[in-house]
Amino acid sequence: MISPAPQLEGSATNVMGLRQDARRERLALLGLSLPAVALVTITMVIPVAWLFFLSFFADNGRLSLVNYWRLIEQPSYGRILLATFEISAITTALCICFGYALAYMLSQLSPRRASLCMVGVLMPFWTSILVRTYAWLVLLQRDGLINTWGIALGLWKQPLLLVYNLNGTVIGLVHIMLPFMVLPLYGSMRAIDRDYIKAASNLGAGPLRVFWTVFFPLALPGLFAGAVMVFILCLGAYVTPAVLGGGKVIMVANAVATDIDLFFNWGAASALGVVLLLATGLVLYAASRIVRLDRVLGGSGS
Repeated sequence: MISPAPQLEGSATNVMGLRQDARRERLALLGLSLPAVALVTITMVIPVAWLFFLSFFADNGRLSLVNYWRLIEQPSYGRILLATFEISAITTALCICFGYALAYMLSQLSPRRASLCMVGVLMPFWTSILVRTYAWLVLLQRDGLINTWGIALGLWKQPLLLVYNLNGTVIGLVHIMLPFMVLPLYGSMRAIDRDYIKAASNLGAGPLRVFWTVFFPLALPGLFAGAVMVFILCLGAYVTPAVLGGGKVIMVANAVATDIDLFFNWGAASALGVVLLLATGLVLYAASRIVRLDRVLGGSGS
């Protein structure tokens, strides 16, 4: 009969060996990830920490909350923050309207045709945002193509104010942000099992009821992913409001640039940047309370 002592000793040896293997595996993974961690630290963590550090220094170099107090005391900063969130919300709503229709159309095509059409969705990424923004400036100005053709066709008599205001800024942002709405929506819609649609139809549901009770709920993760992505990207928009807003539409990024370039006030700019960063974090936190972030980022249709 075999004594239990050697068995226990062998089990303990196996446990220690497994722990050592797990430790070596973790160290190997850590070594492989060190370059990426170093890159993220240098390019993101250190600049954000430096920004946060500068926001607590006054113009005389002393530690102070004067930069944050200035944001509360001066109404202009409140209007800038309100305008930033308002423009971001309008752009997100328009992108949902246009992007959902486009993504739904693409999801109903065959994979080959949908892939060809997706080239048109991805094509704006091949051009600089600055180039696309100035292209809209050519189209939307008083003597631009849209006003010229509209007057020539008799659609309106006087040139429309389509640029250097909120209208031009929103138009430019919608054009830039629309692909970020279409891509997760299309992935979510494409992942929906078509057997669910057929089953609902076989049970007597009409096309509209099938859409609202089956298709739309399953596509919600992709819709939510696109909405969060577009809204957050709009919060940091700089080029489009600077060019198409003509100085009349000021968002947070434009105010930060003004504090640095015009007033050379790094403390005020840093405080405003920190507030924008915290606002973005709050948006992500609110989104995570509604839908799990892994589903949002993945846009799963299941």
